[in-house]
Amino acid sequence: MAYLQGHTATPAPAVRLGLIGAGWIGAFHAESVALRLPGAVLEAIADPAIDAASALAARLGVAKVSADPADLFADPDLDGVIIASPARFHSTLISQAAKAGKHVFCEKPAGLSLEELDAALADVAAAGVQFQVGFNRRYAEDFLAAKADIDAGVVGTPQLLRSLTRDPGTGSIQGAAKTPPWTVFLETLIHDFDTLNWFNSGAEPVNVYAVADALVEPGFKDQGFLDTAVVTVKYSNGAVAVAEANFSALYGYDIRGEVFGSKGMVQAGRSTETAARRYTAGGLSANTPRLNVELFKQAYTDELADFAATIAGLRNPADGAAASGSGGAGASVTPGGADARRALAVALACIESVTTGQPAAVAQPAAVARPAAVARPAAVEPSHNAAGA
Repeated sequence: MAYLQGHTATPAPAVRLGLIGAGWIGAFHAESVALRLPGAVLEAIADPAIDAASALAARLGVAKVSADPADLFADPDLDGVIIASPARFHSTLISQAAKAGKHVFCEKPAGLSLEELDAALADVAAAGVQFQVGFNRRYAEDFLAAKADIDAGVVGTPQLLRSLTRDPGTGSIQGAAKTPPWTVFLETLIHDFDTLNWFNSGAEPVNVYAVADALVEPGFKDQGFLDTAVVTVKYSNGAVAVAEANFSALYGYDIRGEVFGSKGMVQAGRSTETAARRYTAGGLSANTPRLNVELFKQAYTDELADFAATIAGLRNPADGAAASGSGGAGASVTPGGADARRALAVALACIESVTTGQPAAVAQPAAVARPAAVARPAAVEPSHNAAGA
């Protein structure tokens, strides 16, 4: 019996993305787009380190390679770009991409000062493109579950919050001499600041008191290197939060979050890689993750899936993704410009606090405009290396 004649489904056109920055996290994002996102295509890679870009492109079958990000901005085939360059270039690249009509996913931090970030976000708003920052913990299953409980009122009114980042290490830190000053706040704890802000949504961070030192590599402290920090954050709703970081946890990656409130407590985070436990004469043991891309593999993938889904929705809102720029994961999850700015403001206040030895005020939110819905024509006129978890 032959099949009845039916309608042939027309597949939605793939979202075409370009990558800027072929380093550690850039390469992983490239793999996510090329291998794990069915609705997206990695169209081009740019990095001044052209050999690294070419090797990555060859491995993933990407035809377009350049040493200049401007080539990606000028490419009519690209819908959006993923910025995974060193942090000092982020704000400039955001502005350039937005002015070229490209949607932007940028690794954290989105800028190194509020002034440069505000200018970049103004360009994003003027262009009406989607902007998303790489706060991947929002997409981790356990952090999502904790956020759902908080929003449902399970813990009541938040009173005490905690977030921590302990990077895996060996007791020494390779590359400490080349690590930019204040990395512990701007590129590591900035994840924790966003987590705390997200968990305590509706409140603003008001002031901080931060202490930091070089306890793992004390010999590099005079060069501005800090590997250990503890921060207390006071919020406008009265809640008090603590964030801490260390660059060398011998037992592996340790990322956790906690909210204690008037009705109870919720926790997120885990240190074990597998559910298996070993009970031997030496005691109890379990495997632990040693790489950010091990601990957050799915979260890294899902944040880019959210970005691609939003772009697809902007091209054709009827397909399901919200054209308002809320993203496929929903407005309460997708981190945008206001979230990038709020976390950066906390990080900068920490730098001031450590420098002065006193509490420091957190700059309050600017009027960060959200991108307007973008009407995409039917034919779709298309509009390095970050570290950390």
